[in-house]
Amino acid sequence: MEVKELIFKEIENVPEPYLMEILDFIRFLENKVLEQKMELALASEASLGKDWLKPDEDKAWEAL
Repeated sequence: MEVKELIFKEIENVPEPYLMEILDFIRFLENKVLEQKMELALASEASLGKDWLKPDEDKAWEAL
């Protein structure tokens, strides 16, 4: 049985008041992943920006 199926099966037995907490946790995890992706993108931009801003880089792109 796949993990997703196990989760669905377990949720069937969870009392109603706890379902909102589960939903909040799922959303927390989604936001956490999104934040990690944004941090990585910003770090990459800063690192690559050093090379992108060189005059040689502008010359290389002039012909395109």
